[in-house]
Amino acid sequence: MQKKLVLTCLFNFLIAALMGLVLRYSFIGTIQFNYRFLIHAHSHIAMLGWLYLMLYALIVHHFVPEKKPVYNRLFWVTEFAVIGMMLSFPFQGYAAISISFSTLHILCSYYFVYLIWNDCKTESVVTEYLLKTALLFMVLSTFGVWCLGPAVSMLGQASAFYQTAIQFFLHFQFNGWFLIAVIAIFFHVLRLKDSKQFRLFFKLLIVSTVLTMALPVYWFSPHILLLWINGIGTLIQLYALLLFLKLIKPYPLQLYKKNSKLTIYIYSFAVFCFILKTVLQSFSLIPEIAAIAYQHRNLVIGFIHLIMLGVITGFLFGFLLQSRLVTFNLLLSLGIFIFILGFIATELLLIVQGAMFYFGMGIVPSYYLLLFLFSILLPLGIAFIIINILKTKTHVR
Repeated sequence: MQKKLVLTCLFNFLIAALMGLVLRYSFIGTIQFNYRFLIHAHSHIAMLGWLYLMLYALIVHHFVPEKKPVYNRLFWVTEFAVIGMMLSFPFQGYAAISISFSTLHILCSYYFVYLIWNDCKTESVVTEYLLKTALLFMVLSTFGVWCLGPAVSMLGQASAFYQTAIQFFLHFQFNGWFLIAVIAIFFHVLRLKDSKQFRLFFKLLIVSTVLTMALPVYWFSPHILLLWINGIGTLIQLYALLLFLKLIKPYPLQLYKKNSKLTIYIYSFAVFCFILKTVLQSFSLIPEIAAIAYQHRNLVIGFIHLIMLGVITGFLFGFLLQSRLVTFNLLLSLGIFIFILGFIATELLLIVQGAMFYFGMGIVPSYYLLLFLFSILLPLGIAFIIINILKTKTHVR
C-alpha cells in the first residue's frame, strides 16, 4: 500500500477532526465560520476524504494485482474533489462550487466501481461477493444525492422528499458501502472460507440493510407499515450479527499468532463497536424510541460517530497496523490509545446528555466545555499516527 496515499487519507481525517473541534468550540466561544456550512465541510471530508479514499487504497492494494497507472491518477483527481469541498463548503455551504466538487467526486466513484469490477482478482467467493455488494450499495446511495436538486426545486428543503433523499444517501453509504467494504477486507485478512453459514449471513446482511432504510423514511413520512418493515429488518440484522460472530469465532488464535497485541486490541474494539451499534439499533423495535430517535441531536451524532469512528475507522486502523507503514512503538500506541479515549469519552458524554434531555433532567454541568476538551484527543491521536508513519522507513512508496 502506497505510503503517500495513506498519509493523504490521514491528513484528510485530521482536517475533518479539527473542523469537528471548531464546531465543538463554537458552543463555548465565537468562530468566524457559519456553523451549518462547517458541518457540511466536516461531514464531507470525514466521509469522502477519509473513509472513501482509505477504502479506495485498501481495495486496490488487496484486490487489484496489476496496479495500473489509472488508479493513481483517479485517486488524485478524487483528492482534488475533496480539497475543493474542503475549501468551498466552510464558506458557502451547498452552492455552485461545492456542488460541482461533490459531483466530481461522485463521477470519480462511478469510474472506480467500473475499474474494480473489471480488475478485481480474488480466489475467495466470500470477498468477491461482499466487495461487489459494497460497491453496488455505494452507487445506489448516490441516487439520493441526485434527488436533492429536484426535491429543492419542487418541494423545498423542508420537504419529506428532500430529507428522505439525504437519509437514503447516508444510510446506504454507512450501512451499505462503508460497513460491507470493511467486512469484505476483514474476511480477506482472516482468509475466511465460503460456507452455507457465510451465504446465509451474506443474504441476511443485504436484506437487513435494505429493510432498515424504512426507519429514516418513517421519521419524515410516518406510517405504521414502515415500523413493521424496520422491525423485521432489525431482527434480521441481529441474526446476521450472531452469524458474523460465529463466522469469525475460529480465527482469533490465527490473528494472535500473526499480529501484535495492539492490532488485536484495535480489531476487538471495532468488533465490539459493531456489536454495540447493532444492539442499539435494535431499540428501534420499540415504537416510541423509533419515533423520537431522530429528534435528539446528541443521540443521532453519537450513533453516527459510533459507526464512523468506532466500527469503520476501528477496522481501518486495524488494516493499517497490519501494513508495513507503521513502526510499533510508544508513539503509535499513544496515538491509538488517545484516539480511542477521545472517542469513548465524547460518546459517553453525548449519550448521557441525550438521555438527560429525553428525561427532562437538564444539562450536564460544563457539558460543552467537557465535550470540547475530550474532542481535542481525536485530532491529537490522529496526528501521532501520522508522525509515526512519516518516521517509518519503508520500501512501500
